[in-house]
Amino acid sequence: MIKKKIMLFVPLAVLSVVLLSILFWWDVDRTSDESNLVLYGNIEIREAQLAFNASEHVAAVFVQEGDRVAQGQLLARLHTALLDAQVAEAEAALQAQQHVLARLEAGSRAEEIYKGESELRAARARAKSASDSYKRMAKLLKEKLASPEDVEKTRSLAEVAEAQAASIKHSLALLKLGPRKEDIEAARAQLAVREASLKLARLRQEDARLYAPAKGVIRNRILEPGDMVFPQTPVLTLAFMDPVWVRAYLPETLLGRVKPGVVATIHSDSYPDRQYKGWVGYISPTAEFTPKTVQTPALRTRLVYSVRVFACNPEEQLRLGMPVTVTLALDQVVAADQANHCEP
Repeated sequence: MIKKKIMLFVPLAVLSVVLLSILFWWDVDRTSDESNLVLYGNIEIREAQLAFNASEHVAAVFVQEGDRVAQGQLLARLHTALLDAQVAEAEAALQAQQHVLARLEAGSRAEEIYKGESELRAARARAKSASDSYKRMAKLLKEKLASPEDVEKTRSLAEVAEAQAASIKHSLALLKLGPRKEDIEAARAQLAVREASLKLARLRQEDARLYAPAKGVIRNRILEPGDMVFPQTPVLTLAFMDPVWVRAYLPETLLGRVKPGVVATIHSDSYPDRQYKGWVGYISPTAEFTPKTVQTPALRTRLVYSVRVFACNPEEQLRLGMPVTVTLALDQVVAADQANHCEP
């Protein structure tokens, strides 16, 4: 008898589940009539894990959780004593190389040329004196009044003086020509190296400061002053609040009746008396199965297209992750001048 009751109860239970599923599906579908479509989704969570592009101890964190920040605002800073010294060293090396290049481009000074000419005159005078001494000694040798060794010595001195005069003459010519073009180009190349080194040092110095990439809200303060950080170590979590959009899913059968730019109305359970203007900004080109986390089991096997519905959120009442309902009219005509943005 008990077995019969159990066998009778099982089919009834299965039938009840089927009926409830049908009723639920009818209740979901009846929210959309032939001219309107209701979609369910969530405000997309958009966050960034902010980290330094450097390895050092945290010197200061200037924001707290919940603070609203603007784009470009300084959020945190590392210790920069070592980086400051590297920048100063690079600046000094650059300045020294600039002076080297300026000296080469300026060429020889007039005073240097005058000095060279004076040295050449003195060298020629010494060469002439040595030559005259050799000639006199050569005459004395013929009269056997000087030894051959003395004559040879004076001849050598004359030749050395003549060679020195020739050397000074060529040095003066080079002095008048100025530095070689190759030396100037090498100095310019070295200057470019110094400039790149300074730029790199300043970039490393700038990497010790963490700025907000966009306006938003600090959701999490992960590290504190004194903590050691590395390039992959998050310091802060920044939630992006503008713009906000709803991630919903459009049934494949209605794909041809909804186009980017159509106007939508957004409601939330948190503010049931408020409605927010929106518009369809993007429809995925790729079909997918309905995500199991946002739909009933009966809809999981249906093909859908991801839709991004932008929302006007002037008072920031729509929070990231909040479930919302999107209502839009089907077969809307999108005007060319339709403004897909929020009113200022």
